[in-house]
Amino acid sequence: MRKGLRRGKQEPRAWQRMLSGRRLDLLDPSPMDIEIEDIAHGLARVARWNGQTVGEHAFSVAQHSIVVEEIMAHIQPDLEPRWRLAGLLHDASEYVIGDMISPFKAALGVDYKTFEERLENAIHIRFGLPAKTPLAIKKLIKQADRACAYFEATQLAGFGREEALEIFDSPPEGYLLHIEPWSANLAQERYVQRFHTLSGAAGYESGPVAFETE
Repeated sequence: MRKGLRRGKQEPRAWQRMLSGRRLDLLDPSPMDIEIEDIAHGLARVARWNGQTVGEHAFSVAQHSIVVEEIMAHIQPDLEPRWRLAGLLHDASEYVIGDMISPFKAALGVDYKTFEERLENAIHIRFGLPAKTPLAIKKLIKQADRACAYFEATQLAGFGREEALEIFDSPPEGYLLHIEPWSANLAQERYVQRFHTLSGAAGYESGPVAFETE
C-alpha cells in the first residue's frame, strides 16, 4: 500500500481481557465485567513498594488488603461485615491500574483520581456495596492502611522506625504484626477466601464464579 493510502487510524484499545474471559472497558467499567477471581489474581501479583522489599516474595497488594481489613476490625471490633468487605476491596482497582506509589499519583493529578474512583465505584456495585463509601469508613480504611504501611516500611522496605513514624501512622494500640510475604498463589487463594467469608457475613450474594460464566 502506497504511503498516504492507509485506512484511517483505529481508536486505541481501551479494554483489557481478563483470565475469566471478561473484557473490562477501562474508560467506562461495567460492574458486570468485574469478577473477584480476576481481582484476586491481579492483586496477588502486584507488588507493594514497587517491589523494593526484602524477602523471597514481593509483598502483594492482596496480602496488604487482608491485613488492612484485619487492622480495621482491631480498631473497631463491632465494624459491620459490609464495611470490612469495603476494607478488603479498598485497593481492588489496582488489579487493573497497578499499585502506584503516592508521589506518582500526586504527579498524575486529578484525571488519575477520577479514573480510579470510577473503577472503584463499579467494583463496589458489583459486590453489593454502596458505590460511595461513607466518610467515616473511608477514614477508618485510611487509618488502617497507613498503620499497615508502617509495618511494611519498617519490616520490608528499609525504613527506620522514626522515619516511618514521620510519614505513616503509628500502629493502633495492642496490635502487633510480623510480616511474612506470601507467594502469589497463596495470596490469591486467601484473598478469595476472605472475600467469600465477608460477603457471606454481610448477606450478599457472591454470584456465579467467573470461570463458570460465558
